[in-house]
Amino acid sequence: MPVDGKTTVGLVSLGCAKNLIDSEIMIGHLQEAGMIMTPNPELADVLIINTCSFIDQAKKESVDTILGAVDDREASRPRQKIIVAGCLSQRFSKELPGLMPEVDAFIGLDQITSVAPMIRDLVAKDVDPLSENHVTAKPIYIPDYDTPRFRLTPQHTAYIKIAEGCNHPCSFCIIPKIRGKHRSRSVESVVKEAEQLVKAGVKEINLISQDTTYFGMDQWEGQRPNPRSPVDSSRGDSLATLLRALNAIEGDFWIRLLYTHPAHWSDELIETIAECPKVARYVDMPLQHISDRMLGAMKRETDGNYIRDLIRRMRAGIPDLALRTTFIVGFPGETDEDFRELLEFLDETRFERASVFNYSREEGTRADKLDGQVHHMTRKKRWNEAMLRLEKLAEERNRNQVGRKLKVLVDAPGQARGEMDAPEVDGTVFIPDGIPVGEFAEVTVREWRGYDLVAV
Repeated sequence: MPVDGKTTVGLVSLGCAKNLIDSEIMIGHLQEAGMIMTPNPELADVLIINTCSFIDQAKKESVDTILGAVDDREASRPRQKIIVAGCLSQRFSKELPGLMPEVDAFIGLDQITSVAPMIRDLVAKDVDPLSENHVTAKPIYIPDYDTPRFRLTPQHTAYIKIAEGCNHPCSFCIIPKIRGKHRSRSVESVVKEAEQLVKAGVKEINLISQDTTYFGMDQWEGQRPNPRSPVDSSRGDSLATLLRALNAIEGDFWIRLLYTHPAHWSDELIETIAECPKVARYVDMPLQHISDRMLGAMKRETDGNYIRDLIRRMRAGIPDLALRTTFIVGFPGETDEDFRELLEFLDETRFERASVFNYSREEGTRADKLDGQVHHMTRKKRWNEAMLRLEKLAEERNRNQVGRKLKVLVDAPGQARGEMDAPEVDGTVFIPDGIPVGEFAEVTVREWRGYDLVAV
């Protein structure tokens, strides 16, 4: 039962940083409504599970978490209400209420700001209703700088979602069907949020969306720019104009660029990063493959020559740039020749940060219907071979870091990250205890251990 008339709410957040922001927004609205948050599910009157459904592994984790919560409720807290939110609810809005009648309510991506009144109505009911389905089709919501939000990241680092949704036709991806069309915030809105975060002591601002390089382009009179032609930011907001505005904010902090798409990089954006000292020399740009056959089948809007030329221009234009990327192996129709081309590309390009995903066949995507599905054992073999290649390259790269001086941001006692390391996904720089958490420090690398560095 609610404590002193106030409802106690627990929240489990699954998936990526974009999902984490949705969880932070829900908590912000719940606290604004006077509800009490608890980290212990067994103490919650209402438990929210914010789910992910990008690939099979994420779907399984989400389903297992929901079923585990249902089992725990039946065993020890029969009056608890369970709400399932996020991408799983949005993607399977028609199926889930029938498959999981034990869940009290399902909400989608457009309901994260109205979760408090939904909880009040749910708790007020004398009898358990059938599963309530509040999910609406084709999400349109995007946050603003004044959106209530309680950050779940450490005090010194934060994410800003600069846009929502995606317009890309990638044949392996379900995200556009889940999160809707790309819709950008304004430069003014993002800058106001960044100013608030810097004043609160944030030292690292991570810009995220499904495609950060498409920022502002959806507002250019409905005309999609040619990926190969230069971006003219005078037409309206663009990522370049945003980065320059963020760089002008007073304070000592990093601006980190995540989730870019190769099709929308321009010389102007490269020049902007080079000229903005607060923008980290780090770019996350998933490439997915290098074979023209695979890029075409994946509907990536680029080819191998374009990618090679882009990387050359980025490295020439941005000194000391660290490129993070991801690839997919075992995509339908991938031949041994395609895979060998990818391995050779890894050796040639020597990305500073890279990882490989085993292709996940997703219902509702174009790739699900393609012929030439690769046997799961072949996919696994290729994944293992590619990962071994990346591990070897990482060891060589870290060996060359010994003796270098680095500027690091301290995450925890004895642990920090350099400019080349994004939170959660990249390596750690181990440092002596005593350097204050949340502050920058200059260290010298003395040795390396796998993907991590040891410094003094």
